[in-house]
Amino acid sequence: MSGRENKLEGKILSVNISKVKGVKKTPAEEIELIENYGVKDDAHAGNWHRQVSMLSVSSIEKARNWGIEANYGDFAENITVDGVDVYRLPVGTKVYINDLVELEVTQIGKECHDRCAIAKTVGKCVMPVEGIFLKVLKGGKAKAGDKVVFIL
Repeated sequence: MSGRENKLEGKILSVNISKVKGVKKTPAEEIELIENYGVKDDAHAGNWHRQVSMLSVSSIEKARNWGIEANYGDFAENITVDGVDVYRLPVGTKVYINDLVELEVTQIGKECHDRCAIAKTVGKCVMPVEGIFLKVLKGGKAKAGDKVVFIL
């Protein structure tokens, strides 16, 4: 980070994990992000471009305004953040957690397969439009309360 880039700052509200795909993730005290892999012990980790998922609390609040009882992890996001609407970030944005972990945005939104378990359970899903996906460039640990910096 040279300091000349456009920079946005936020905070992690929750880190979430699940051992199987297509279900809500459970909040955890801490997650370990592994370089070129993703979140340790998470079903979505692997050698691909969607190693980590992130969603803004504003997207969860939007779902709550639709009358959906939604909590952190309910949309299968690994990291829930406050302070930045992540779906507005361009692909290629670098993301730093506590200046140690380095991620890169690889995809905004996703194609939702035919009414996934999350949509069936929660009622409607914001992840296909407002969730983002990242790959891990430099690993480390993350937890609620950690600072997140987005470099555009």
